[in-house]
Amino acid sequence: MIPIIPAGASTAPTAARAATAYLAPGALNLAALPPLSLYVHFPWCVRKCPYCDFNSHQASGEMPEDAYLDAVRADLESALPLVWGRKIFTVFIGGGTPSLMSARGLDRLMSDIRALLPLDGAAEITMEANPGTFEAEKFRSYRASGINRLSIGIQSFNPQHLKALGRIHDGEQARRAIEIAQDSFDNFNLDLMYALPSQTLAEAEADLATALSFAPPHLSMYHLTMEPNTEFAKYPPSLPDDDASAEMQDMIAARTAAAGFRHYEVSAYAQPGREARHNLNYWQFGDYLGVGAGAHSKLSFPHRVIRQARYKMPVAYMQHAMAGNAVHQENEVGRNELGFEFMLNAMRLTAGVESRMFAERTGMGLNAIERRLDAAEAKGLVYRDHMVIRPTELGQRFLNDLQEMFLPD
Repeated sequence: MIPIIPAGASTAPTAARAATAYLAPGALNLAALPPLSLYVHFPWCVRKCPYCDFNSHQASGEMPEDAYLDAVRADLESALPLVWGRKIFTVFIGGGTPSLMSARGLDRLMSDIRALLPLDGAAEITMEANPGTFEAEKFRSYRASGINRLSIGIQSFNPQHLKALGRIHDGEQARRAIEIAQDSFDNFNLDLMYALPSQTLAEAEADLATALSFAPPHLSMYHLTMEPNTEFAKYPPSLPDDDASAEMQDMIAARTAAAGFRHYEVSAYAQPGREARHNLNYWQFGDYLGVGAGAHSKLSFPHRVIRQARYKMPVAYMQHAMAGNAVHQENEVGRNELGFEFMLNAMRLTAGVESRMFAERTGMGLNAIERRLDAAEAKGLVYRDHMVIRPTELGQRFLNDLQEMFLPD
């Protein structure tokens, strides 16, 4: 038997040998394993946006779609020992721009997933889509292949702001994309951003009003941030100040509530029963297997929790996946880190989580974070009782400060 890989290790054993090792006694005691999701990463896009820090690569020439899907299947096959017998409750195909995939390629991907993994009969299967890639027939094929939810990257309907964000679509294409989605999908999300370069409150409100006019089941409203290693980080545009951004946030909260949406997560608003189940699993510290270039996994075993990262560059990923080892980094999450990781996710939910979930997902008692909970409660950032732990309104407003209180010593 191989030894368990310590936190911070960068080389992973084969999945079959690792699975045996991970079932050995360890530092935790999980009574049951959490729900399991699947994430599939498609790394190519038409053009890299200046604000984007995701693992996306501008496609030059013909994409090696078949070779990449071969690698994804090989990656899944290699990972099976780590999730053997566990049902998949949600699937998310992200990128990059997965809607660049051909209808044939997407159908092949879904066939491979079904052949290798036990999908729940009511699984939520989401695919990200860029409005600049919408073709009605292709999206009908996506639906026929099993995609039952779209996440559409609108960002804005304003041509000036779309240009500033480097998007490949215009406002009319954005509207048309939503109409095409409505023809084949009854469940979809619209991604919008606010606090954009030179954006006014009236312009942000106009974007939201246009989105709401399509009666989407779900909205994601992201504050534009300057992420490291992006073009915007190197050449920062002129953004609305903090007061203007706060006004936009207040407007979004009021308009979405009036339209019947529940603000259930920092950036997420949903009609009743239309919350993103895949993302909820992340925020409730569920498990996820990530395959594809740069994909990350978090997997629980009875006595430990591990994290993995795949090779990031598409060519390197394909080579290693076909050789049976797509995992570039792997580590076991230490006991001193689990409390922070749980709260980092759980406090994003406005309703918080049930108190019992902490022990279920970390294998530790609440006493592991008791001192930090007491401090957060004393500052008015957290409410808790024997049933629930949730951020207060103040905690939601100062979420970063709340999350940092649970950092390990």
